[in-house]
Amino acid sequence: MKIIVVGGGIMGLSTALALHTAGHRVTLLEQGPIPNPLGSSVDDHRLIRHPYGPMTGYAKMINPAFAAWEQTWAALGRSLYHPTGTLILARDDTSWAEASLSDMAELGIATQMLDDKKLHEMAPMLQNIKDTFAAYVDSGGVLLADQIVAALGTHLLMNGVAMRTNTPVVDIDPVRGNVFTADGERMSANAIVVTAGPWVRELCPEAKVKPSRQVVIHLEASPTVQTAWTQSPMVLDIHGQGGIYVVPPVAGTPLKVGDHSFSRKGHPDKDREPKEKEINALFEACRTRFENLDQYKVTGAKTCFYTVTQDERFVMEQKDKMVVMTGFSGHGFKFGALMGHLAAAVATKKADPDTIRSLAAGEITDIEEITRLTNDCMA
Repeated sequence: MKIIVVGGGIMGLSTALALHTAGHRVTLLEQGPIPNPLGSSVDDHRLIRHPYGPMTGYAKMINPAFAAWEQTWAALGRSLYHPTGTLILARDDTSWAEASLSDMAELGIATQMLDDKKLHEMAPMLQNIKDTFAAYVDSGGVLLADQIVAALGTHLLMNGVAMRTNTPVVDIDPVRGNVFTADGERMSANAIVVTAGPWVRELCPEAKVKPSRQVVIHLEASPTVQTAWTQSPMVLDIHGQGGIYVVPPVAGTPLKVGDHSFSRKGHPDKDREPKEKEINALFEACRTRFENLDQYKVTGAKTCFYTVTQDERFVMEQKDKMVVMTGFSGHGFKFGALMGHLAAAVATKKADPDTIRSLAAGEITDIEEITRLTNDCMA
């Protein structure tokens, strides 16, 4: 089949890899360069972890996601994953943490509840707050995101995929399988896969998603504390009013902090520079969790645009010859390699689109069914 992929982030690149590996003729269109510094996929790192609170379908998709990443590493000839383990913290509301640990038990993943002493031994950079729920999950780690995107782009180009960078798409005809670019070119294909991130509604206005401007900051501490962070698990500090996540500075990347709440505002072409008050607010959000926060300095800040759905569940919809993937709500990168296989399977009629829609939305929770469906798509 001749297939056009619109969007050169992790979803589009992974879809192109799956399609090309299966023997299809693939053209990928990206509005900017690859990696695109404005894209949602492009940052030093992204997290992959099993804990997912009440969204148990996603927790049970993580093992297939790891399997899909192994196929990606095999294609690239190297792994760009750094295991860290996962530290879950919770304060006034422990429901997310407790639901996560229930899934870990079903999945057979080792967990350990931590008292103040054990928490301090594992993460001496953190304050021990009274009545903190703390648990260590022996899985998860850091995906080196911008390196993955760059490596996939190079691999696809070197292996015969038509990589059309700096080629904005302005319209799509899903019935006839036509794609129209900003320079007036019309391209035709047997199928089209749209992975346009926060720009998706410009091509698919019916998509029920909203761009969400998010700020992350990079921190640096004293050499001793910085070294401790390099050996730390990722931190998911969840509480009733939101919370923060912390990505350790592995493989030469910076220590990064982000928040769990969505802004649900902004446009990906505008207002990309973080404001001082946004940086300060996120820095201050660390104060009740970081020991001696005033000894840290902010070394950088970035904006990133999520594409958010109301319930944070992924969207995989087929309309005539078009498949749309969107709505990853800030937690899609970890599933990128797997979602590429799922989209490829739907586009080539290898899999039932309604079933894959439910799978992508995390609605299927039976482990055996998830394993069978994902194995079929990755075969």
